[in-house]
Amino acid sequence: MDLLELKNVKKIYDMGHDVKVKALRGVSLSIEENSYTAIMGHSGSGKSTLLQLMGCLDRPTEGDIIINGIKVKKMSDSQLSHFRNKFIGFVFQSFNLIGNLSALENVELPMIYAGVPRTERKRRAMELLRIVNLEEPEERARHRPNQLSGGQQQRVAIARALANDPPIILADEPTGNLATKQWAHILGIFKKLNKSGKTIVVVTHDPLVAKEAKRVITLEDGNIKSESEDSR
Repeated sequence: MDLLELKNVKKIYDMGHDVKVKALRGVSLSIEENSYTAIMGHSGSGKSTLLQLMGCLDRPTEGDIIINGIKVKKMSDSQLSHFRNKFIGFVFQSFNLIGNLSALENVELPMIYAGVPRTERKRRAMELLRIVNLEEPEERARHRPNQLSGGQQQRVAIARALANDPPIILADEPTGNLATKQWAHILGIFKKLNKSGKTIVVVTHDPLVAKEAKRVITLEDGNIKSESEDSR
């Protein structure tokens, strides 16, 4: 079953002074439920733009994006925000944690927007910190981001992405700021999540990170250049 589908999606950025940048030139692809996909490409190929459109963080200039059978372009900004919070979890290269909140509070945030009661929020947030193998979770839960290593911050970010149990996890260069040992642990978590039923899409420039995925899509100049699939 296709959980996410793009049909002839184009994205053009108007830079002013009659300068237009064609980031995506008509991309069509389908992401199956419980799949693990890597999107590769050089800087400027359109891979991060593609992920932002998949995650409803931006709207396409042309084309359709269909998630769980729903065309998202017909939604208002408010509807899109609620839909995104329910269906999609995000993991970013720079972690994007809130600096004045503890690790536990950062994980709770998506559940606050979803209206989850306080006691249930805290219980689930602690459970998620354990699921992502955060070392000494009870102690680390009280720490703010600047008191955690890069690897620990990324684990907190993954726990936050899982807060509302979304079916889709989108990750943009999730290992880019991590040492080799740390990113190996993060990729292990993604593999574990995929085995548990999550649909994973990772944008990366690193072939070693892409190698963990079952399917690799390579972009060039806003188009799909190639695609390969592992039968694992």
